[in-house]
Amino acid sequence: MNPIDHNNYLLENFETERLLFRKVTWDDFDAWTKLFVSDDVAIFLGLDPKLSVKELTQKWFDKTLDRYDKNLGSMNALIDKKSKRLIGQSGLLVQTIEDEQRLEVSYSILPEFWRQGFAYEAANACKNYAFEKEWSENLVSVIEPANIGSERVAVKNGMTLEKTIVELHNAPFNVFSIQREHWLKTISDD
Repeated sequence: MNPIDHNNYLLENFETERLLFRKVTWDDFDAWTKLFVSDDVAIFLGLDPKLSVKELTQKWFDKTLDRYDKNLGSMNALIDKKSKRLIGQSGLLVQTIEDEQRLEVSYSILPEFWRQGFAYEAANACKNYAFEKEWSENLVSVIEPANIGSERVAVKNGMTLEKTIVELHNAPFNVFSIQREHWLKTISDD
C-alpha cells in the first residue's frame, strides 16, 4: 500500500462521538485566525512566526486547499456536534519524509478547546479510518520537538518515536509512527 495510490484521504461526512468531519472552506477563515495566539503555534506548524495572524491563516488555507486540488490528503474541519462550532482540523496528509512518501495523521485544535481530548479523538479516528481502508502499512505524525501536547496525542494514539529528522523546514521534527500490524493486534485484544 502506497500513500499516493489514493486520491482522497478526506474523512468528509465522518463523525466520532463528539465531532463531525467536513472539508475546510473559506467560511472557516476568521475562526481559524484564533489558532495563532502565540508564536509557538506558528513554529510548531513550520510557519514563520514573524507573519501576521492573517498572513499565517492565509498560508494555512492556501496549503490546505492546494492539497485538496492535488489529491494529497488534507485537513478536515472538526465541528463540535453540540455547539456546531469549528474547534479544529485533522486529517491524513501525504508527506515526503527522507524521499519516501508517508501518510501522516495530522491535527490542530483551536486553543479554546485544548486539553479536552479533541486532538486524540480526531487523530484516533484518522488512524483507524486509514488502517481500516488499508491505505497504508504505517502512519506517522510529524511533530516539532517542543510541541509536547502533540507528542502526547501521538503516543496516546499508539505511536512511538521512530526518528528525528531535520529535513522539513530546515528544523528538527520528530517522526512518530505506528504499524498497521501493531494496530491490528491492539484491536483484536479488545
